Amino acid sequence: MLPDGALGASSQRSSVLLAFVGAAPGASSFERELDSIPTLSTGILSATQGAYTTAQLVLDITQGARVSSSAYKPASPPFLSLPVGSQAGSQTVSAATNRHASPSETVASARTTGSQVTSWPAVLARAHSAPQLLDPGLLAAQVPNGGAYVPADGVEAVDGVIAANRSGYVDGVLGSSGTLLNSIRRLRSSHRLIVADLPVAPAGYADLRLLAASRPAGELLIVVQRVPDEPNNTTAGQAGHELLWAAVAGLGPGGHTLTSQSTNQSGLIAAIDIGPTILEHLGLRIPADMRGRRIRIDGPLDSAGLRALKRRLEILDSRRLAALTWLVATWALLLVFAYLPFRAAERRGRSAWALRTGALAMLWTPVAVLLPAALEPSRTVEFVVLVITCFVLGWLTDRLMPWPRAPIAPAVGAVLALSVDALAGTQLLIRSLLGPNPAFGARFYGIGNELKSGLAVLVFTAVAAALYPAVRGRRAATVMACAGILLAIVEGSARIGAGVGGVILVSAGTAVATVMLLAGTLNRRRVLIVMAAPIVGLVALAALDLATAHGSGHFTGSVLDARSAGDIRDIIVRRYTAAYDELKNHLMPFASALALAASVIAVRRRELLCAPVDSDPAWLAALAGGLTAGVIGALSEDSGPVLLVVAVFTLGCVLGYLWGAPPRVSPARRCDGVPPVPLAAGASSSSMQ
Repeated sequence: MLPDGALGASSQRSSVLLAFVGAAPGASSFERELDSIPTLSTGILSATQGAYTTAQLVLDITQGARVSSSAYKPASPPFLSLPVGSQAGSQTVSAATNRHASPSETVASARTTGSQVTSWPAVLARAHSAPQLLDPGLLAAQVPNGGAYVPADGVEAVDGVIAANRSGYVDGVLGSSGTLLNSIRRLRSSHRLIVADLPVAPAGYADLRLLAASRPAGELLIVVQRVPDEPNNTTAGQAGHELLWAAVAGLGPGGHTLTSQSTNQSGLIAAIDIGPTILEHLGLRIPADMRGRRIRIDGPLDSAGLRALKRRLEILDSRRLAALTWLVATWALLLVFAYLPFRAAERRGRSAWALRTGALAMLWTPVAVLLPAALEPSRTVEFVVLVITCFVLGWLTDRLMPWPRAPIAPAVGAVLALSVDALAGTQLLIRSLLGPNPAFGARFYGIGNELKSGLAVLVFTAVAAALYPAVRGRRAATVMACAGILLAIVEGSARIGAGVGGVILVSAGTAVATVMLLAGTLNRRRVLIVMAAPIVGLVALAALDLATAHGSGHFTGSVLDARSAGDIRDIIVRRYTAAYDELKNHLMPFASALALAASVIAVRRRELLCAPVDSDPAWLAALAGGLTAGVIGALSEDSGPVLLVVAVFTLGCVLGYLWGAPPRVSPARRCDGVPPVPLAAGASSSSMQ
């Protein structure tokens, strides 16, 4: 080992050392090892967008941008390797020939040489097939003299690809595990970007501590957890390593949490943030093709909280569909219980109560999921807590609010809860089953696609419930328009929803609902209002982004920063490619077909479906606006059919609530303010039979 300070003998100029360290099987927590080094600040690294492979990780870092693996052709990256030692060139001295040499002798005799990444033409062809401008080798191409790589014995040299330029060439390769630290010192004199593989723990941890303690003042040390690909299967994506540990020294005082504008979440960074961070530290220009953002320190490190966040994010995806199954199954059991052999009048009352309570329970889900997100319980306990919370809230709402006012409560509760969570930074939404799913790597903050259209349906129906019985006219239309504008602000604001597609679908749905509430007939002016609403919404979103996020919002950071029509085309192609892939995913073809069929039937039988409220104009407008939001969301969002399915499911819950009208209240409601007509004891309503 070298004495403290030996590695700092080189010049104090700015440089970057990107070190990969692997934990041995059964070793203590990787994060705890990072936490034991006081100069490091730690975070969770989103390694890839989709299933993990080491090859995709290093390619994303070197190009500073990424898309889902399914958007590539082929989906899996080619086998990557960087020849080192005698394979790289005759000037390189391998570890085997210097096994007994002293460190100083080895440094004197070792000679650097370049090396060419295998399969680089396939890498370029695959990048060009993606629906976004990707430039492998972009990082090292920006650095004078390119990058250098220091391998380690027993570790495949794929990490060295990060040091390759656009031609797949690594300018300097030097050293072995036996003289790793001396090799790094030697390369500092000629290269400002060094990528190094440290040995597997515990030797790697020891080397890391020495590197951190002896880091030159001008050096940025970035540490990334190294995990192996599946044996003999290095190109096929594997689940389970999408979130890795990472640490940085040189951004400021150690012992802090990492973050970036890519994630807008304390403790979370993305692999594509590494390139821009390196170039900024070196004082070099960050190319526009790099979509990542600079890594920065955020606040004091809470190691236990960070470990809990990582555990939580890793299990969310496996629980989403199961949680919905539990909720639907509970509602079904409640309905079955209501139809047990009771007297006809009693059975009628029970079935209506079960229909209303179950529907309201479903509408409370966006709020109820935040409770287990805070508790972070085991799988079964989370489902039980979610079911109990939803159905208790549904029962209380039905008890305390007269029919059909109850949807107001879950709508207001959802908008307030999600807004407060985002503004307070409590991270409950991203920890919840309806969050944006950071483990997938596409979205880390804001309101996810699963909620956008569902929230639109909730808010529109809340307005209808508040206006009931409604009269078409300017007053009702103004109320609906104001509610839609408020929801568009919530879903589009960079600090809350951060959803471009959310603004589009909410604007379209609001326009349809508002026009339907205006007195008179449909005319050209009203059609133009509906068509222009999404465009007006986007213009307003751009102004909101510039005013509140200084141009760093999701919208201004993607669409408005586009440099050409080609960039816009890439965005559109990428979104529709992702939407098409979603359409083919698992049960989504069946769910999409069912949602489309239900939508067509509902439009054709709208008078019958709205019979419980006597085709009240506010309810008709709300349901039409909600369906419009789902359709437009499916056409504008990268999750495509998911938004239509969610909107139709939420609309079905709303109709379930309406058709669960208490038997003592006539479902025939007039729109002129006449109170409901109580039914005689034992009497039945034909529309409820």
